[in-house]
Amino acid sequence: MVSSKEVAKHAGVSQSTVSRVMNDPSKVSKVARESVLRAIEELNYRPNSVARSLVNKKTKSIALISGPLHNPFFVETTTSIINFAKEYGYHTNVHFENFGDNMSLYKDVLSHKFDGLILSSIFYDDPIFEELKKLDVPFVMFNRKHQSGGHYVEIDNLAAGKLAAEHLLKLGHRDIAWIGGDLRTTTFHGRYKGFLDEITEQGIRLPEHFIQVNDTTQKEVHRAIESMLASKKRPTAIFAATDSIAIFILDYLLEKGYSVPDDISVIGMDNINWSSHHSFQLTTVGHDGPKNLGQLAIEHLMDLMNSKEKQEKINITVQPKVFVRKTTKEL
Repeated sequence: MVSSKEVAKHAGVSQSTVSRVMNDPSKVSKVARESVLRAIEELNYRPNSVARSLVNKKTKSIALISGPLHNPFFVETTTSIINFAKEYGYHTNVHFENFGDNMSLYKDVLSHKFDGLILSSIFYDDPIFEELKKLDVPFVMFNRKHQSGGHYVEIDNLAAGKLAAEHLLKLGHRDIAWIGGDLRTTTFHGRYKGFLDEITEQGIRLPEHFIQVNDTTQKEVHRAIESMLASKKRPTAIFAATDSIAIFILDYLLEKGYSVPDDISVIGMDNINWSSHHSFQLTTVGHDGPKNLGQLAIEHLMDLMNSKEKQEKINITVQPKVFVRKTTKEL
């Protein structure tokens, strides 16, 4: 079996440099790092990760608890998190939200050892937060946060909801519906409240069936829009609280022969990559930055994990903007 000493000799560096490349590559120059990685590949070196973790008391792994995989937002953020962690030599154990059964999910996650935790699946008053605080590892929340604070990266959901409502109101819409997920999460609660506050300020009262809360799956979103359209009072516009929900709505409307936006305008939320696809051209609300919330969160988690000094609270709230495309129009 090839040893790290042989790798060092082959790469023309010290054995300690090989160790740093394996454990903390950010502290090694690009030239030395590439030389070591090339030697590892050429010699087919397989480090003993178990032995290394015992020496360093680190697992070189992080745990990710993501939202549901049917939402492309979480596909994008999960990809960013895994790729960034991999660059720094960390393996990511990914777990996806179980709608209505998060406690069993957390029980499974917390039964394993890891060096850091990044999560998006948490309710505003989730009792699991106290358990997370007892962990001897840093954790960062993204997209959602807890009422007790902690480290988090989010978008201003209240402002986002107001922006979506303002956009539709300026286009002349008054019969505006809202479809979203569990209001116990800060994402949906904030987007709903911002939307409703803006609508109410304009003196508009929405019928009960214009507000639909569900588990955000395609089946439930289709059921919600079907319920709205079955009534004599139909919306002329819909604010979908995620782009995933908006895409499910577009799919249903087009299947049933409706024209978007001629018959119904639709605005989403998150500005995922798919929203600008020529097949959708979805008007949406999101933050105007090169990094998604998952990327921002994992960068800060790495700082927390690798810093020897006590870090200040990471409370980041990015600001939203409207991306006007082709699924909304003036009445």
